[in-house]
Amino acid sequence: MAPRQTEKGFLSTTYEQLTAPDNATIVRSILVFGAGVAFLHSSLSELLLPPL
Repeated sequence: MAPRQTEKGFLSTTYEQLTAPDNATIVRSILVFGAGVAFLHSSLSELLLPPL
């Protein structure tokens, strides 16, 4: 009888892939993009407008 391997859940597999060194640049790029979109959508983005 072969040893039984436990299957990992979806969340643990996703977490392992997000924290893997191979995917670090992609994850970092997505986070920076998300922060940029959140900044431009907020009221703080009005600071970028030139004064009238």
